[in-house]
Amino acid sequence: MSSEQDTLTREQPEILARGPWELERVRTCWLQDQFVPTAAHTAAADEAIRGLQDRGSPSHDGLAARLVGYRQQDDGLAIDLQPQRWALRLVRGDACLSVAALCVTRSADGRWLAGRRAPWVASWAGRWALGAGGAVDVGENPTETLVRELGEEWSVSPARVRGEALVRLPHHLVMFVGQAWLEDGAERDVVPDHEHDRHAWWPRRIDDWPAEAAEPLRLMARWLEG
Repeated sequence: MSSEQDTLTREQPEILARGPWELERVRTCWLQDQFVPTAAHTAAADEAIRGLQDRGSPSHDGLAARLVGYRQQDDGLAIDLQPQRWALRLVRGDACLSVAALCVTRSADGRWLAGRRAPWVASWAGRWALGAGGAVDVGENPTETLVRELGEEWSVSPARVRGEALVRLPHHLVMFVGQAWLEDGAERDVVPDHEHDRHAWWPRRIDDWPAEAAEPLRLMARWLEG
């Protein structure tokens, strides 16, 4: 997962489209042509990858999604995507409309799944974050990314999940935000992956969250409940 959650709530993002949408109402069209960045963006992405390697991160470069266009329709959302280099999402100030998905995850009784990011990850290292998230793979629908990341990061599948919003952050990273709920009792089956070194279930009532719950996370949760 990247720095999406902090920026989403702290730096005045632009909501491109707002749901909620059932997953089957979110449609994607993939263009064949890969995005060609400027030489400056390529150099910045190279430097960002070297920085991750110097920190001991196993993150590797590859291809992921870039937003080309979107259309909010009466029955859902249509998104046009194209392949682009994954590392462009790390470029400071301009992520070239890289697309990531964020799956905010809750127990059946409304508690919030939170995890502390390992110190080597690409972003939010050593900090607490909500749910699961990551880049949208080539050929993937962002709704599929929500479920995939939840399984990869926490070893669980949702009982119910929906799309909440398509958001463009100030540094031109695009987030497809979703919210998922687990089956009753499934929170006991959660197993964190190597990207997290701690996890917890924070109370349903946001005002009762612990001190480590940063204000951006509280704002995001209130935004989702609003």
